[in-house]
Amino acid sequence: MFDLDHRRKKLLYRATYRGFKEADLLIGGFAKTHIAAMSESDLDEFEALLKLNDRDLYAWATGKVEPPANVQGPVLEKLRAFDLQNR
Repeated sequence: MFDLDHRRKKLLYRATYRGFKEADLLIGGFAKTHIAAMSESDLDEFEALLKLNDRDLYAWATGKVEPPANVQGPVLEKLRAFDLQNR
């Protein structure tokens, strides 16, 4: 398994290159700001979020659509707060 620094770099890359510009900016910006302080469990949650559909994740992060219960968690809440702070 990767050490945490390597894992963070990999997730930062995946967060920054999502598939459409708005998601790249929001999710990548969030990762650049918060990934260094994420615990291993936060990284697990963030990695699971990054595996989801880009448009769905963006809609949940921006509050346009309420996320399903199975994806709600502390990292998604921080992502939503990050969006609100950076509008």
